[in-house]
Amino acid sequence: MPHPAIAPERTAVITGAASGIGLAAAKAFVRAGMKVAIVDRTMEGLASARDELAALAGSDERVVAAACDVTDRQGMERTAAHVGRTLGPVHVLMNNAGIQPGSSIFGEQAQWDAVLSVNLGGVITGTRVFGPAMMAHGEPGLILNTGSKQGITTPPGDPAYNVSKAGVKAFTEALAHELRTREGCRVGAALLIPGFVFTGLTARGRQEKPEGAWTPEETVAFMLERLEAGDFYILCPDGEVSRNMDEKRIAWAAGDIVHNRPPLSRWHPDHAQAFRDFAARED
Repeated sequence: MPHPAIAPERTAVITGAASGIGLAAAKAFVRAGMKVAIVDRTMEGLASARDELAALAGSDERVVAAACDVTDRQGMERTAAHVGRTLGPVHVLMNNAGIQPGSSIFGEQAQWDAVLSVNLGGVITGTRVFGPAMMAHGEPGLILNTGSKQGITTPPGDPAYNVSKAGVKAFTEALAHELRTREGCRVGAALLIPGFVFTGLTARGRQEKPEGAWTPEETVAFMLERLEAGDFYILCPDGEVSRNMDEKRIAWAAGDIVHNRPPLSRWHPDHAQAFRDFAARED
């Protein structure tokens, strides 16, 4: 059975929905008979997405586009009120907005501030703005937050992004516990952990999708399949990395603590070969 919150005549809100995974999710929800509100920073970015979704829905009245910065608490509150007036109670909230301008430990402060405020702050703000009303209406609900494998294995190269996505993981785990321990609460939570997905965020000047990357549509199809199965951690493979390899990378990262290895030992000269041997081992 599909997730009970994803059903005809219910309402979904997706941030970062002008393109990529957010837009693909909006299309999937429209196909499921839902009403959809798409949120992104500017109406210029949202206009074509809204037209495409309205055509898919067969009605302008089933799709709302709202320009809002997810770091703006008051703006998000106004957006929530607007969605409530036009589409009704929200059943699915997908906190998906994210940026990745690049970062270094001692790099520009503005990059750290932007990444943390959007990638982590936007998830927290979206949940805290929409969540209370979702719990209050008493119908099945779902808060779906977009994380990243980089927030779990934290590879070197972009620490601000890693920190933001590690925060999304910790926040979503705490949210799931909070929701399941509230008496009578029918809202659940899930963490989407994409693989290599070809979007505007990852294209970096490339026009054609790399062979190993998934499309946003493939990622969303996998997400819906795993939501139907009841997963909290929606760990997506791709054309380059299998589920088995993801599990080994995650286990090794946790093992750095358990075995008191140096941090990020996968990339440490004294331990890199041991990881390669571990990854090659057939379980």
